[in-house]
Amino acid sequence: MRDLVVFLSVLAILWTQCLAEDSKLELVLMTIATEPTDGYVRFMRTAEQYGYNVRTVGMGTEWKGGDLANNPGGGHKINMLRPVVAEYKDRKDLLIMFTDSYDVVLAAGPERVIEKFLDFKANSVFSAEGFCWPDQSLATQYPKVALGKRFLCSGGFVGYAPVIADIISDHQISDMDDDQLYYTKIYLDEAKREKYQMKLDHRSHIFQNLNGASEEVELNFVENKTVAFNSLYDTSAVVYHGNGPSKLFLNFLGNYIAGGWNQDTGCGICDKVELKGDDELPELLLGIFVEQPTPFFEEFLDKIAALNYPTNKISLWIHCQIPYHDKKIVDWMNSVKEKYANVSYIDPPQGVSELDARTQAMRVCRKEKCGYYFSLNSIAHLDNPDMIRRLMEFNRNVIVPLLARPFKLWSNYWGNIARNGFYARSRDYNEHIGYERKGVWNVPYVGEAVLYKGEWLANHVPVFYSDLFDPDMAWCQWMREQGHFMYMTNFEEYGHLTDPDEFSIDHLHNDLYEMFNNKLDWEKRYIHANYSQVLEDDYEIEQPCPDVYHFPSTSKRFCEELIEEVEHFGQWSGGKHQVEWHS
Repeated sequence: MRDLVVFLSVLAILWTQCLAEDSKLELVLMTIATEPTDGYVRFMRTAEQYGYNVRTVGMGTEWKGGDLANNPGGGHKINMLRPVVAEYKDRKDLLIMFTDSYDVVLAAGPERVIEKFLDFKANSVFSAEGFCWPDQSLATQYPKVALGKRFLCSGGFVGYAPVIADIISDHQISDMDDDQLYYTKIYLDEAKREKYQMKLDHRSHIFQNLNGASEEVELNFVENKTVAFNSLYDTSAVVYHGNGPSKLFLNFLGNYIAGGWNQDTGCGICDKVELKGDDELPELLLGIFVEQPTPFFEEFLDKIAALNYPTNKISLWIHCQIPYHDKKIVDWMNSVKEKYANVSYIDPPQGVSELDARTQAMRVCRKEKCGYYFSLNSIAHLDNPDMIRRLMEFNRNVIVPLLARPFKLWSNYWGNIARNGFYARSRDYNEHIGYERKGVWNVPYVGEAVLYKGEWLANHVPVFYSDLFDPDMAWCQWMREQGHFMYMTNFEEYGHLTDPDEFSIDHLHNDLYEMFNNKLDWEKRYIHANYSQVLEDDYEIEQPCPDVYHFPSTSKRFCEELIEEVEHFGQWSGGKHQVEWHS
């Protein structure tokens, strides 16, 4: 057996020299995709950017390889690849590189792949990872490595076309069998490993698998580009693969690498489409959801009425569970309903849950074939009247504007998700909230003010129900599991969130008590418009009589509401040191 291995090794070396004689190597990139998901579109953008010759196999066909997100499988990939790879089996001057596509971003061109591949002095190179999947019992059979990832990953490999053709057809596999196990068995067979001159990319020179390696990968902002690199091995890969649970980290990297964003020119994937004139703008269904007592609700409604979008193109669909806000909604509707194309209101007595209401609103959009659906929660203030137009210009299926609580780090998006499904801080969250990095960002959670393309909703039915999460988190979880991207933009300042957490409705004028929790809105309503003039050095304070000073401080509304509040309370102190109603 040992003599056979030595013979095969010598033969493989001679074969490698023969194959490598032609210095004009070409490369074809193959991938499997049965539908053009958001991940596939991203993959193709990066492939086109770097000039790859891409051959997509399986588009439009039925996937028969099982649920790869939760179980072994994927043999269908190999069976689909076999006849295509066979077309190139005589091309000794050709490298075939295979990668997945739904969870892959390319960060350099084919010439870089060829250069790095030749450095391996091998006939085929497979990516490597730190986990032995799907059969952990095979771990001890792997050759030991001094530094790097030990185990084969089938999400990326490259080799001479004749060799890849032989590997792909080495033995039979059913569609539901595991493709990674197929290649693993070949690699662990010492004779076949030598025959095919198979090597693993232990230190991510070409392929960087991110599962279990996210702490190793960092971003380097150099000149007019952003580069990802492995700080443990000091390598910068060509292919970044979000295998297993690392897809969110890949989305983070994809916001920056491959021309996504750099410090010199900013966002490189934020091209806008030009909107048509008002008469040709798409029909918009605006869903307003009042699911909790909300401070400064009056201003919230006024800003909707002030949006710079033709009202005859807007249909209002309002859901309210809070009786406290019912009269305000009815009064506002009566004042604006003649302007809008249609107005529908599900009031508190109807008892429709938030989950059902959100589902119904989307059903209305599909039925009416609306151009866009905008889901708006009552805590989201649209300070920028052009916000709807700005979001449409980015031409995303699902997008939100960055909205944050003033003076706080709380916002309507999350940059990362913890293992328990709740919030985790991303590496760039502060830079986004502070508008230090502006762009359109692929993120794992969005809410409060979400714009959907109508044509996307026509083909997808989002799920808001979960035993573990509220409707917003359940919907985002469904989006992530289905591979749908959600975007947040902070290109401009679009508005802000009010803080309802400690909002009490036990008073006559409840907003009057929000001076600390909702400082920005409180000051806009209750501080006099000319108050800041008092702080100027040359301001002369009027003194109508000795020791009496007259200057603008609070608004007329503040004075009126303060008087009404104390009269409504109806109790006065007795002029003593003790205040009876506080005793």
